[in-house]
Amino acid sequence: MNREFKEYEIGDPDIDRLIDELVKKSGSLENAHLLKEIITTAVKLGRESSDKGDLKLVNNALKELRYSFRIFSPYRSIKKVIIFGSARSRKDAAEYKMAEEFSRKLTQKGYMIVTGGGPGVMEAGNKGAEGKNDFALNIRLPHEQKPNPYIDEKERLINFKYFFTRKLTFVKETDATALFPGGFGTNDEGFEMLTLIQTGKSRPRPVVLMEPEGSSYWSDWKRFIERHLVKTGFVDKEDLNIFSLERSVDGAIKYIDDFYRVYHSLRYVGRETVIRLNKQLSDESLRLINSQYKDILSSGTILPGKAKKEEIEKNEYPFLPRLIMNFNKHSYGRLCKLIHLINRQ
Repeated sequence: MNREFKEYEIGDPDIDRLIDELVKKSGSLENAHLLKEIITTAVKLGRESSDKGDLKLVNNALKELRYSFRIFSPYRSIKKVIIFGSARSRKDAAEYKMAEEFSRKLTQKGYMIVTGGGPGVMEAGNKGAEGKNDFALNIRLPHEQKPNPYIDEKERLINFKYFFTRKLTFVKETDATALFPGGFGTNDEGFEMLTLIQTGKSRPRPVVLMEPEGSSYWSDWKRFIERHLVKTGFVDKEDLNIFSLERSVDGAIKYIDDFYRVYHSLRYVGRETVIRLNKQLSDESLRLINSQYKDILSSGTILPGKAKKEEIEKNEYPFLPRLIMNFNKHSYGRLCKLIHLINRQ
């Protein structure tokens, strides 16, 4: 057992020894300390709480997350797009047709689709997906939101009791977000996604606001953001770089494709921010980036580099070229804009 994590224990030698023995039989040595902490937390909860509701909440949440990880694990090398939108959209609605076309063209390009599993826009997303390349994360509601009939692979249908575990899975297991017109739920999911990126709790990703022909849904939404959030200083103008309003399916897909054209992924290693790239940037591109984005650095400059020790140990794309910088971990809207510049090089 890794003694670095010894301090997180029950404090009862007999119980701690039993936990150590269970971990040795249950998990890999590489992750033994994490498994020990999970088991220790469960035991602590049982010893400290007599509230059945507390225990049921933790139990259900942990089971939902475990199951969703198992379902998504074989597909993590494939990029996935979340489709959010109204459950009340009719089959003849413009947003329904747009979502179906969007899903179909994305799967034709090799993406997988993730929806909320219900009717309306969610149904259109599953209906359009070709080659059985879709998932559905359904939520159990008092009025019983039933899964839509276009989910072909039933093992990729996950039913959630809690919104928070479902929303966590949406973000954790996907690489891009598409928001179609919708109600409170769509706006909740959209604002949460933008908040996670704005605060650095989610890695940068393409977020497209899909506005079908004849609709002003997201145009009006954006004007509200500019007038009541940006103008008052509640958000920075640069935060508008986190999303893109798209009025065509092809334009939205191009935006998603372009986001990952040169940019690959991002990782924080200690105080440094590592941007992994699909190709090496030229010296001229590096000078351009440093001249325009020195303001997002806490110190130093943006430099080319190799995989860090922590990345190599976890086999995190060790052969990809990298940019390494001391990002201020505040200007996330500017960071998204930097990614767009990198992708144009």
